[in-house]
Formats: sequence, C-alpha cells, structure tokens
Amino acid sequence: MPARSKRVCNGCRQSVPPGPCPSCKPAQRKRWSPSEATRPSAAARGYDERWRKTRLAYLEANPYCQCTVCERLPVYLKPPAVDVHHLDNLGPKGPRGHDWSNLQGLTHGHHSRITATEDGGFGRPKVDKGH
Repeated sequence: MPARSKRVCNGCRQSVPPGPCPSCKPAQRKRWSPSEATRPSAAARGYDERWRKTRLAYLEANPYCQCTVCERLPVYLKPPAVDVHHLDNLGPKGPRGHDWSNLQGLTHGHHSRITATEDGGFGRPKVDKGH
C-alpha cells in the first residue's frame, strides 16, 4: 500500500505529513480566546458533583424539553431534555442554583440558542435580567 501524501497545514500553510502539524501543534493547545484563558474551570463555577446530582434528578423528573415551543407539542412529539438551564442565568453558585423552580430542562440546541441570546453570544449584547 502506498504511503499517504503530504498535506498543506491550515495554520502555517507548509507541506506537512498526514496528522497534526509538528510546528502548529503547541499553538493549537491554546484556548479559543483571551477571555477563555482567564475563565475558571467548570468545577470552580459550581458545576461539581452536587450539580451533577441535581441535574440528573431534575432530568429524571422532567424528561422532555420545556422550552416555549416544545411545551405546546403533544408528549409523543416532545424531544428529550439533555441540558438543564438556570432561568436566572447565575448558574449553580447563584442563590437559587439548585432550586428546581429556577431550572428548565432543554434540548442541547435549545439551550445553546437561549444561552447565546441571553449571555451575549455571537456578537449579541448581554441581556440584563435585573440581577
């Protein structure tokens, strides 16, 4: 079987063997943006074992997406919830972080859309909910 041909690296635009570019690989390990470099870890933001237990219990009790669109669907058409959203946007370290009245089960796509809209993703302004 013939050897695989070289390719052009997307980073340095050099001809390199198949696989990760030897000269760009260390640079690829950097975080996405300067704000990501200073962001605390998930555990430091409160997404720890206690949160995993709360999330699992909530999803067991509320297995379907609770967004405004899916709430109107008949139960046999509702997609399963896989993410748990904090309605106050303060996460598990907020005053109501583990309070079920502050949680909402969502599909991953619906959670991403809500988070991007409310937290200022994709160039949108951050929504202030008065907190």
